[in-house]
Amino acid sequence: MDYLIFVISLAALIWGADLLIAQSERIALRFNISEYVIGATLIALGTSLPEMAASVAASYNGKPEIAISNVIGSNILNITLVLATVFLLAKKVNPHRDFFAKDSSWALFPVLIFVIMALEGGFTRIDGILLLLLMAAYLLFLKESGPDVLALEDEEIEEMEQTPFSWIRVAVMLLVGFVLVIVGAEFTVESASSIARSLGVSEWVIGIIMISMGTSMPELIVSIVAALKGKADMAIGNIIGSNMANITVVLGSAAIVNDLKLDMSRYLFDIGTMIAATLMLVFITANRMYSRPAGISLLVLLGIFIHHTLISL
Repeated sequence: MDYLIFVISLAALIWGADLLIAQSERIALRFNISEYVIGATLIALGTSLPEMAASVAASYNGKPEIAISNVIGSNILNITLVLATVFLLAKKVNPHRDFFAKDSSWALFPVLIFVIMALEGGFTRIDGILLLLLMAAYLLFLKESGPDVLALEDEEIEEMEQTPFSWIRVAVMLLVGFVLVIVGAEFTVESASSIARSLGVSEWVIGIIMISMGTSMPELIVSIVAALKGKADMAIGNIIGSNMANITVVLGSAAIVNDLKLDMSRYLFDIGTMIAATLMLVFITANRMYSRPAGISLLVLLGIFIHHTLISL
């Protein structure tokens, strides 16, 4: 039964992702908004809803380890699995935006804030509010930084212009896409958690591997679909924006619900892996290494992370 649920939920994810990409392109064309901004805001926040649902629920139920480990695991997987898959599957990744100049600080800064707060023993409600304010600052930065090139092909523009823009239609399609993506991820999370509990796996491992894998499925599917359609800016924007949202919105919301205690010394490897993955992302953008070798390097880090987690069971 679990396998059947997985196949159905994966189909829902793919269909939902395709709807999100198509309608996001229509909004970008209508308002001359860059694909990166669409990916880093609308799509990133939408695909981070499963992480938020999982972490807020865990916080409410007094399970801070699941709430925090879900964020750490999702950020690691977004870079080492999602970005690596984009590099390996896309024929050509040639983004128009200079990610290193414009976005590297926003990839690193929330991770540093996470470490500083974790060193103090966890995340309080005040920390949660500060994290949400950091996300507000990021959105303001995107608004003030000016538009990038809107990279739509002539055929795409002609096809979209044949159908008059309708907010009602776009809103309905976006809603359907988000629902399909979120529900698909939810079933993945539930089945994974059920399997993990039956095997007697700890809550931290459930959060950092099983649940984060499930909640990262929307980012994975959306980014792959975007990359295969030649929307590299949207794919990478989704990853950077999702990681930003995971620490600020997801963790911030969970901390506001309940204080999240964390013994950082117990999870140094996992936190260190998140830092290493973020530094690799910055290095890749600095050198514009949007290639298969870079993807393989990220998968190596993912393999080390999974191996360490499994041997520590």
